[in-house]
Amino acid sequence: MPDTAPRGWRGRAGLAGLAFALGAVAALGQAPWSLWPLSLIAFAGLYGLYARANTWRAAAWTGLAGGAGYFALALSWIVEPFLIDVARHGWMAPFALLFSAVGFALFWAGAQAVSRALVARGGRGAALVWAAAMTLGEALRGRIFTGFPWAQPGHGWIDTPMLAWASVGGALPLTLVALGAGAALWHLAAGARPLGAATLALIAALYAAAPLLGQAPGAGPDAPTVRLVQPNVPQAQKWDPAYMDFHFDRQMGYTAAGARPDLIVWPETALPELLNRAGPVLEDVARAARGAPIVLGVQRAEGARYFNSLLVMDGQGRQAALYDKHHLVPFGEYIPFGDLAARFGIRGLAQQDGQGYSPGPGPQIMDIEGIGRAVPLICYEGVFPRDVANAPGRADFLLLITNDAWFGEVSGPYQHLAQARLRSAEQGLPMIRAANTGISAMIDAAGHITAQIPLGEAGYIDAALPPPRAPTFYARTGDWLAITLLLLLLAVPAALHRRNNPRARRG
Repeated sequence: MPDTAPRGWRGRAGLAGLAFALGAVAALGQAPWSLWPLSLIAFAGLYGLYARANTWRAAAWTGLAGGAGYFALALSWIVEPFLIDVARHGWMAPFALLFSAVGFALFWAGAQAVSRALVARGGRGAALVWAAAMTLGEALRGRIFTGFPWAQPGHGWIDTPMLAWASVGGALPLTLVALGAGAALWHLAAGARPLGAATLALIAALYAAAPLLGQAPGAGPDAPTVRLVQPNVPQAQKWDPAYMDFHFDRQMGYTAAGARPDLIVWPETALPELLNRAGPVLEDVARAARGAPIVLGVQRAEGARYFNSLLVMDGQGRQAALYDKHHLVPFGEYIPFGDLAARFGIRGLAQQDGQGYSPGPGPQIMDIEGIGRAVPLICYEGVFPRDVANAPGRADFLLLITNDAWFGEVSGPYQHLAQARLRSAEQGLPMIRAANTGISAMIDAAGHITAQIPLGEAGYIDAALPPPRAPTFYARTGDWLAITLLLLLLAVPAALHRRNNPRARRG
């Protein structure tokens, strides 16, 4: 392979620009675009740039540029929270996108640097080491500094039959397959037809075999009927006294409409009062529910501490269960050293005061009378596999309430919904998902949507709750088996390369 490394700053800038563009195209595999074939072609181009890098520094540079392009488009919704109050926060929007795109791209840069350091340019197994290192980088991105596993390359498979494989290995193997397919396409185009064709044939076989993993059972005639309430409150109006009564009355009207369901679910922070002083309001809600248990997103206070919570009221209007969100959004629901930062006018976008929200004790399971055992999740927590897996026992369903008004109307809400589908497929559990502005949905135990209210619409929908599947392989093993496999895929080819390459051993 000829040396095509660029010379001079113009050549390096051109290479970075190409990597950035390919990264942006690769992001089109994410919802709502879901152009996964185009995404695989772009990953092929990114791997091709990596394959031509002679040094770990050159590999890191292309990884940084490609990752920046990928995350700049995939996470473009991240500016939306700053545009709700433009006068106060609008100036932060470009910095939020810049720091997010470059910060998350550092994981790609590190992964490509490590893979090039382990296997020299042109070495056997380079593609496998690259795909494994990049996937491990994504695993690290999902955990370090509380983690942010949003928009992983493997999420591009969620709208395809490949979603079924999440029940076996979770999200990380889906990323490995997406990157491996890109590398195989590049090898096929570069003339290494046996290697590229064999890899693509294996991936095609996985795609074709996905339906053999089984479908989720449908809801039977005795399945509970759940009402999802979607008030569609714009975030700019949510706490405006001029609008609060109107939106609350809308939720009450949806709650009292039609035949009584078996369960009613309102979205995150749906109650306009702090729980501590919401007694009369809760009495009104219980009357509207007409004896059905109801789930409400509430805020509550304990002294100077505030909590973002999920309340369950039983059919008699009593407070039956309470869950406090434990996985808070950094710089959104809290800021480290928040009291000090508040003196300079810096507060989390969704926090109340000072340190912002306080975290709850952790994942839990709650019993809802007549419905079953639920793992409660609030908004951001649905992004993290471990926030589901760490629940103390096996539930019958997942219960997620969220306020996606923070995410705008372009891509954020669709990506958030896609990750909810992934959680259901991983665990083999159906999900009840109530979202303020949408997309509210009932999701079966294979991650398929059985009923939904579209984004940006106010209304309610009654949907039957599907049953759970038996615990999936992933539910029993978690991510550690996949991480162990990735480490082996990284180490074995690298060891073989160094054993067969004296210069690599000396270097």
